[in-house]
Amino acid sequence: MNRHTFDRSNSGPERELLAAGASPRRAARTMHVRWGRREVRIGGDAPIVVQSMTNTPTADVEATAAQVAALARAGSELVRITVNDAAAAAAVAPLRERLDRMGVDVPLVGDFHYNGHKLLTRHPDCARALSKYRINPGNVGPGRKREDNFARMIEVACANDRPVRIGVNWGSLDQVLLARMMDENAVATQPRDGQAVLREALVVSAIENAERAVALGLPRDAICLSAKVSQVQELIAVYRMLARRCDWPLHLGLTEAGMGSKGIVASTAALAILLQQGIGDTIRISLTPEPGGERTREVVVAQEILQTMGLRMFAPQVTSCPGCGRTDSTFFQELAASIQGWLRDSMPEWKKRYPGVETLQVAVMGCVVNGPGESRHADIGISLPGSGETPVAPVFIDGERSVTLRGDHIAEEFEAIVAGYVERRFGADAGSAATGSPPPSSSSNPSAGTQTLQS
Repeated sequence: MNRHTFDRSNSGPERELLAAGASPRRAARTMHVRWGRREVRIGGDAPIVVQSMTNTPTADVEATAAQVAALARAGSELVRITVNDAAAAAAVAPLRERLDRMGVDVPLVGDFHYNGHKLLTRHPDCARALSKYRINPGNVGPGRKREDNFARMIEVACANDRPVRIGVNWGSLDQVLLARMMDENAVATQPRDGQAVLREALVVSAIENAERAVALGLPRDAICLSAKVSQVQELIAVYRMLARRCDWPLHLGLTEAGMGSKGIVASTAALAILLQQGIGDTIRISLTPEPGGERTREVVVAQEILQTMGLRMFAPQVTSCPGCGRTDSTFFQELAASIQGWLRDSMPEWKKRYPGVETLQVAVMGCVVNGPGESRHADIGISLPGSGETPVAPVFIDGERSVTLRGDHIAEEFEAIVAGYVERRFGADAGSAATGSPPPSSSSNPSAGTQTLQS
């Protein structure tokens, strides 16, 4: 495929790309998560799925519906909600109905701890309204109650034909299992250190409980696993072990990534290594929202990790330079932010009209040093004038200089050029690649060898 053509038979958000140098995806079973006509596949040859979780009280149906809708619009393909008490369980069916009336068909995952066996049994509407259950076997109850409570939740999943994520966590690991393994390690000929035993306990807990669910009647392809910790190196080690020892789909994510850049960096460091090795079928970036911050940020970060690695495409990529003493920083920063925001805002409609538009590469560069070169490498790019440079902004389309923008409306004019390019390249009537021709409103400037849009 050359840089000016696009294979429409394998396009859109369901397309997954094998990044150069990445290991093939680990072979895993395929789980199906459904609501109505919506189906999300996890594992197998399905794209790596992005999911998120609400932080509103589920009993507040209006607030939770608004947040679920926002997460779904941002690109969360599954949304997990807390089901922690009777009020939350009673609100799940009305929440699902509210979302359906809003046209939001994203599947809901119920997050259960401690009392899930009671809530799922006493609130059958809740059990039916959820598309998937998350069970933490470390906190379903002690001793014999643990076995009975876990069994009851699996029985409800079987009765409602619902898949389950068995999610173990080092903060709530089955203490009986851990104590037993620590005792066995203490008398071993070559005992391991405590952290190694803890990692092994996480893996054993996940796999043993999955096998128990199968013995209770849950189909093998209705199970995915997670083994979450909050330290990067520990997460990598645990998932490598888990990946070698089972063929269930794996859900990746640090259990508490942190806030802001710390959370983003930690999540990226851990998940990028695992994804590069072909490990991981669905991901969640557990960011602590900054005061007044949007919950949807974790969805955007998850998408950007996958897209930057070349594993999935969600929205046009914008390449922009960091700026330096050569750039008109304020104007350059505002234009880069404006274009990035405009492209993301345009995607919900563009996805419907322009198959493959998420593969678009856009460059917004700040001066003449790397500007023209980077713009030529993108599908469409603009090189802004830096400090002391001629106040013109050449636009490059498909590697060729096409038009030059001047004046106070460069952002709007560049957006119009991008929109026209998208229509020509990805629209229904696009029989061939975009030609790079400038918009009809451009006026000729033969002496400059370009075409100029006057503001």
